[in-house]
Amino acid sequence: ALILYEINELALYAIDKELSKINTHYSFKIYPILGSVNNKKRLKNLFNHFNVDTIYHSAAYKHVPMVEFNTTEGIENNIYGTFNCALSAIDAGVKTFVLISTDKAVRPTNTMGASKRCAELILQALAKKQSNTKFTMVRFGNVLDSSGSVIPLFKKQIRDGGPVTVTHKDIIRYFMTVSEAVELVIQAGAMGTGGDVFILDMGDPMSINELAKKMIKLSGLKVKNDLDPDGDIEVKYTGLRPGEKLYEELLVGDNCSKTNNPLVMRAEEEMIHWEELNPILDNLKKEVIKCDQEKIRKILIQLVPTFKPQSEIADVLYKKL
Repeated sequence: ALILYEINELALYAIDKELSKINTHYSFKIYPILGSVNNKKRLKNLFNHFNVDTIYHSAAYKHVPMVEFNTTEGIENNIYGTFNCALSAIDAGVKTFVLISTDKAVRPTNTMGASKRCAELILQALAKKQSNTKFTMVRFGNVLDSSGSVIPLFKKQIRDGGPVTVTHKDIIRYFMTVSEAVELVIQAGAMGTGGDVFILDMGDPMSINELAKKMIKLSGLKVKNDLDPDGDIEVKYTGLRPGEKLYEELLVGDNCSKTNNPLVMRAEEEMIHWEELNPILDNLKKEVIKCDQEKIRKILIQLVPTFKPQSEIADVLYKKL
């Protein structure tokens, strides 16, 4: 199996050191490979060299504000990176391809979510177009202690004496542990028949505001507020960031069916057939190359009609080219 993950060279070096320890204790070997999902030749060589039969694709720019500020790079990586991986997988005869999607792809209010929904649409269309590779999508929320998660951020802010920053007092998010996410993703991938969109039961959403306060208390400290001005750590509200919404959803439509696993459900989502999708992707690529932000946004809305941008175009190079 091959896991595609967005990572930098320094982090890969640290992982390589850990893998050397793992590889001495097991009969199989794990190889860290550096590359880009937009390098088609690298992808094909990689898939063929290791005779890959299963791919878990999670190599996406996932941070909402960062993608909002760097629209073209987010689209290049999340949409066309997925496109390249999928086509290379078909060419190499990969049997199973699992896309790690996100709840932010559902009625997206930001470019990142729209780009992930486009990635889903690509795999749905390719699943209908051919039968060599079985494409499956797994959609879920935030993973505790993952890169960019609020947990390590809050821990650091508490260690530094605060304040702990929350964007909005009413914001809620779904969370699951790394082990839960990994187990359910593997199971969902095994259930797929081609073009499936699976959603994972995330339980009840959690208030980020309450999470911040609990973490302060669990650290043996008190929340500093109007009721307790002598408390230790203040919770500061910074306002929603570009593209951020108060709550996330897992279903685009209303159709959802059960599977053999009560924690994994199959969503019946609308799709765009390849003959219609491919020319739109070609058109989007042209506008990405030209960095035409207005046309890029219009095409994203054409591809994902439920995309309702929460903010004005925020790309840092907007109107400066």
